[in-house]
Amino acid sequence: MGVTAGEPDRVSTPTAPAPRPAHRHAGLLALIFVGGAVGTAARAALENLLPAEPAGIPWMTLAINVIGSLVLALLVEWLARTGDDVGRRRASRLTLGTGALGGFTTYSTFAVETVQRATSGSAAVGLVYAVGSIVLGAAAAAAGFVGARRLTRASGAEPLR
Repeated sequence: MGVTAGEPDRVSTPTAPAPRPAHRHAGLLALIFVGGAVGTAARAALENLLPAEPAGIPWMTLAINVIGSLVLALLVEWLARTGDDVGRRRASRLTLGTGALGGFTTYSTFAVETVQRATSGSAAVGLVYAVGSIVLGAAAAAAGFVGARRLTRASGAEPLR
């Protein structure tokens, strides 16, 4: 079934106009801002509960980033499998995903803590922390995707095909 001469490459169907990008919509920006403030405050509170030892593994940052990876993947996959990215669904993704989880997780703290360990004579700890964070974060994200798929099946929500 190839495309013959004169036949269009794709089928044109009338569709709704694409939604405005979030950065051009003041209400969506406000949701991202509020979510980001909540996520950042939660991370700061948790980091203050268990400050990192200068030469040890920064356990709280590691836990925050791994949990954030799991929850973000679960959220995004659930939303994608259960409907279009419009209305409340889009607002939820931007508020919770981009805002709250974006503020909760922290690449910058992870990077600084890794460099601090690598340059202060704890290079092995820095390397273990860096590799462990990436591997555990990716595994948590994969678990989130799988979990969302199972939840959509169990709830009877129609998964995307």
